Amino acid sequence: MLREGDLIPNVDVELVDGRRIKLSDLKGKIVVVYFYPKAFTPGCTREAEAFNELYDEFKKLGAEVIGVSMDPKDRNAKFREKLGLRFPVASDMGGGACSAFGVLRGVGPIRYVDRVTFIVGRDGRIRKVIKGFWKSREHAVKALEEVRRLTSE
Repeated sequence: MLREGDLIPNVDVELVDGRRIKLSDLKGKIVVVYFYPKAFTPGCTREAEAFNELYDEFKKLGAEVIGVSMDPKDRNAKFREKLGLRFPVASDMGGGACSAFGVLRGVGPIRYVDRVTFIVGRDGRIRKVIKGFWKSREHAVKALEEVRRLTSE
């Protein structure tokens, strides 16, 4: 798993609206990339709702939030629509981004994504890693605390 101080990987993801973004191209912005195991599960729903509730605060600070899972694009699109998520959601079906960040576990057909949030500074380096499967809502709160700290530097 990537650690604080590591550069954000040069990988791209497909957003549910069909656009592709290269995460490393977001250099110059503070970016919160959070990986979640599976759309519509209770923990992932709570986590997404928490990021959505705090999204205006992230935006005021000039930060972007991106949610990533290995769910198919149509499932993530329905998840985003049902919850009214205002931030981009990406499907990493092949697991390239999940692997590059070190959050992909398992082998063969039995693979899953760890719940991990990465806060990336303007320099493209990971400034904070938040882990914890069960405390899904805390990821958004802790990420916002770190973004506030970064913007006050």
